[in-house]
Amino acid sequence: MKTLYLDCGMGAAGDMLTAALTELMPEPAKFVERLNSIGIPHVKFTAEKVSKCGIMGTHISVTVNGEEENGHHDHEHHHHTSVSDIAQIVEKLDIPEKVKADVIAVYDIIAKAESHVHGKPVTEIHFHEVGTMDAVADITAVCLALYELSPDMIVSSPVHVGSGSVECAHGILPVPAPATEYILRGVPVYGGSIKTELCTPTGAALLRHFVKKFGDMPVIRVSAAGYGMGKKDLEQANCVRAVIGDTDETSDTVILLSCNIDDMTAEDISYAMKNLFAGGALDVYTYAIGMKKSRMGTMLCVICNADNKESMLRIIFTHTTTIGVRESVTKRHTLARHSEVVTTPYGKVHRKVSTGYGVTRMKYEHDDLERLASANFVSIDEIRKSIVKSDRTDDDTE
Repeated sequence: MKTLYLDCGMGAAGDMLTAALTELMPEPAKFVERLNSIGIPHVKFTAEKVSKCGIMGTHISVTVNGEEENGHHDHEHHHHTSVSDIAQIVEKLDIPEKVKADVIAVYDIIAKAESHVHGKPVTEIHFHEVGTMDAVADITAVCLALYELSPDMIVSSPVHVGSGSVECAHGILPVPAPATEYILRGVPVYGGSIKTELCTPTGAALLRHFVKKFGDMPVIRVSAAGYGMGKKDLEQANCVRAVIGDTDETSDTVILLSCNIDDMTAEDISYAMKNLFAGGALDVYTYAIGMKKSRMGTMLCVICNADNKESMLRIIFTHTTTIGVRESVTKRHTLARHSEVVTTPYGKVHRKVSTGYGVTRMKYEHDDLERLASANFVSIDEIRKSIVKSDRTDDDTE
């Protein structure tokens, strides 16, 4: 199984995650060029090699109209951006639909945290600390990098959040900032002697959206490692380390949450399922069931990791009408998975390959098929046929 492990011993910020993942790319310079070509307004990415405590890594700087933001988005900005504004910006970017959906989901996590902290509806939230174009750039870069790397599992260490206080638009706040604390509820975190903000709301939201398990590094055959350097010089190497490789784990223990519902529309249940997936559920599905008084109902089932259970319960109670949820611990067996890139006459397509227990299965990324079909004015079936032809050509040349 292709596994990505994030060492957040010095917290997490969007620029540090971007830099660490960039170092994992086969051609980091070309990935930075790709970031500069996707159309984020007035934004330019620049990568440079830097040393922290004797360790070499990459620092990614983002300039907006030629100026670089100061720090990790912890100072007041003059540009206030709403969630709908961000959605309009993201929709115009030259990135796969899956990446656009991930970017919006990450911002949705931040918006809900800001809504909780400030006591305002999400529709009234206007970003300043995290809503500027450099933050859009950081989030988009991480989402695109993870799409390109295509790990089957993302695991993170417990998150070092720092300590002390941080100055932001609303004044001086304790570390972690309230929005960061809310986003990381249920995630193992810790502080320490370092008196600064180590984990930003942006970094926290990216971890919340993508990481499926928090804990120690699994047994892994490392194929590459990346060091994403922060801007500050601290007593410890200020970096996020990203390690990618293969793990042999094909089974794990998961939590199954279920509840019976007989007074919600299909549309409302669909919206609840969408929020559960965005919150990190491993799977969400429904059964049609018969309930008391011969009523037709729906059983909603959610599979999640143990450390994400409380978050899943909050989402279930927030977005459904149920007043009770059942919990059971179960074992999940999975095929080992990895992702490949197939080159066709129409462009590149990601292919997911699953193996184990004597079987091999392949599935092409449907977003890629749709993108190539739309760009080349052909059917999705024609794209699939071109993949088969390309595979045969490769076999003939071996």
